[in-house]
Amino acid sequence: MLDHISIQCDDVRASAKFYDAVLSTLGGRRVMDFGETIGYGAGNRPDFWIGPQTTGAGFRETHIAFTAPDRVTVRLFFEAAKALGAATLHEPRLWPEYHENYYGAFVRDPDGNNVEVVCHAKSD
Repeated sequence: MLDHISIQCDDVRASAKFYDAVLSTLGGRRVMDFGETIGYGAGNRPDFWIGPQTTGAGFRETHIAFTAPDRVTVRLFFEAAKALGAATLHEPRLWPEYHENYYGAFVRDPDGNNVEVVCHAKSD
């Protein structure tokens, strides 16, 4: 239902390194790059953007959930994030309180945002 989402980053280069790595596990890549503003997508059109913080002062946490096609990809995304030093919020596991097949992992991006990767399929 979302067309696109954009987040403001304290350090765009650090965030770009993080998102280049973790989104590649989902088939995502940089689709547009304007230096300080970068758009990611799995096709020709970006649906996730990062850019410099331009409004407000201080940190405002955002929760971002990316869809994975299977549980293996959830684990690949999580490992890519950890390899970059991302803080672990929740390791990959089933979350039956959401629904019986909800398999997800949660990490912090370089700006401290809560980044989730989730698969809703029954199993691998």
